[in-house]
Amino acid sequence: MISEAAVRDHLLSKSETISESSSSNIFFAKSYIEHSNGKLEGKQVEYNESSVQPVVNGNVEVMVAEVEYIESEKLDDLTDIDTSLKMLIPGLESKDWVLLCEALNNVRRLSIYHKDALEDILDTIISLLVKSLKNPRSAVCKTGIMTCADMFKAFGDKIIDFLDPLFVQLLLKSSQDKRFVCDAAEKALVALTTWVSPVLLLPKLQPYLKNRNPRIRAKASMCFSRSVRRLGVDEMKAYGIDKLIKTAAAQLSDQLPESREAARALLLELQTVYEKSPVLAPEPDAPSEEPSVCSWERFCESNLSKLSAQAVLRVTSMAREGHVVGS
Repeated sequence: MISEAAVRDHLLSKSETISESSSSNIFFAKSYIEHSNGKLEGKQVEYNESSVQPVVNGNVEVMVAEVEYIESEKLDDLTDIDTSLKMLIPGLESKDWVLLCEALNNVRRLSIYHKDALEDILDTIISLLVKSLKNPRSAVCKTGIMTCADMFKAFGDKIIDFLDPLFVQLLLKSSQDKRFVCDAAEKALVALTTWVSPVLLLPKLQPYLKNRNPRIRAKASMCFSRSVRRLGVDEMKAYGIDKLIKTAAAQLSDQLPESREAARALLLELQTVYEKSPVLAPEPDAPSEEPSVCSWERFCESNLSKLSAQAVLRVTSMAREGHVVGS
């Protein structure tokens, strides 16, 4: 069993800084026990991540460590891969949050430079990554979110079997009040929809469009809209453009404006692709000497309820009229 001290010595061998953003730093106060009259005395230290100065209760000497949220392109490669892998799981299991952040950064480094080394332990890594996303400490949570983004880019479709618990947490974090956590989670969701195939991702997203939490629905709608835009014509036909239109139409009446805006963007995309790609039009019931063209209006009316069709056509016709006026 690797001791936490050994893990700390390895993971903290390089001095690194964690900053909340480019303009503000986050300080971590760590207390130690000092000797007094031959006895060990320790006082409680409160951690305050939102303040530059730590809050200290009692006469305890405080060591302040400054850490930085490192962007992916600035992460250096690891010098000792074998030792880093050996220390990785104990580091991710550590209760020391500074050490845990460094272990997460090492997962990011391995994902970027040596992703093959993680494939055999991917399920364990993701299980521990989910725990970091649930961590109440913002520094751990944000570093975990950044780790998700790097893993989505590195592993792509290989992440799909492990996605559900990660996706739930990212949707929740992207809906929270802490702006710097929200921003990181939204970037991770963009990475997800960029690097994972929409054919695999859309079925995973679909259930969250009906989630009871309106904020989760809104974020899921945005992900769904971005993923559909990456579908090719053949993929869209295989998935069913009628299903996509029904999904977007349902989001038009959602509670939050984010959902409605994502639905409008999706409908405009579907209309454009439909009108440019005759292959998406339904085949006529009976053969005819003249080719039958099913207009966008007729297609919507035949696949949606009357009220839904009116709402969809209102959105797409207004956009078309606006384009004509502005051209």
